[in-house]
Amino acid sequence: MSTFISDVFGKSGRLMLDALVNGEVIVPDQVADLALGRLRAKIPDLIEALNGHVTLHHRRIIRRSLDHLEFLETSIAELEEDMMQYFAPYQEQEVLLQTIPGVGPHVARVILAEIGTDMSVFPSASHLASWAGISPGNHESAGKKKEHERRKAIRR
Repeated sequence: MSTFISDVFGKSGRLMLDALVNGEVIVPDQVADLALGRLRAKIPDLIEALNGHVTLHHRRIIRRSLDHLEFLETSIAELEEDMMQYFAPYQEQEVLLQTIPGVGPHVARVILAEIGTDMSVFPSASHLASWAGISPGNHESAGKKKEHERRKAIRR
């Protein structure tokens, strides 16, 4: 099935996996109902992929994987909800950071968490860029470029 579906845990993939786990023999009409969006063009391939030999052992492993994925998604949602209370006082700064091209809500929160709102700890914008590891630097003397070790930028 993963040969034909790029995201097995997407909406269509989960519907098909749930059907398999529940012991259903998936018939062509059912695949047509479960395949959404661009997967509808792959219905013949999906029918062939879904009608293999699935044992009780396979069903249990798939069920455990789906349950674990659901647990992780719930945990992430709860953590993000908890984080919202910590970022609530910084809504104005978060919105302002999002005016930077490429900075969305998540990146804005990472910047606030890493740097904070007190910029007085950095003598200049260049110092902040250097601290973050995004300063280009100039390691050249007498027209020769010098090898240097680069600081790794903050990545999330």
